[in-house]
Amino acid sequence: MAGLYATEKDLAWTCAACGKALELKNVELEYMGSRFKVELPCCPNCGLTLIPEDLARGKMQEVEKLLEDK
Repeated sequence: MAGLYATEKDLAWTCAACGKALELKNVELEYMGSRFKVELPCCPNCGLTLIPEDLARGKMQEVEKLLEDK
């Protein structure tokens, strides 16, 4: 999944709490005991992570469904 979902549009966001521009960082997501490493836009100051809508409604939803079916 790494790097496939961040777009120029995603990096145009700024952190609402800090006002800093988001940067791509490797983050670890956890769901139902499974962990996934993904490169996502994050705030360099507070670590707030943006999960783009297309990722949340697309690939993550597919993975969620697969894990729940197990």
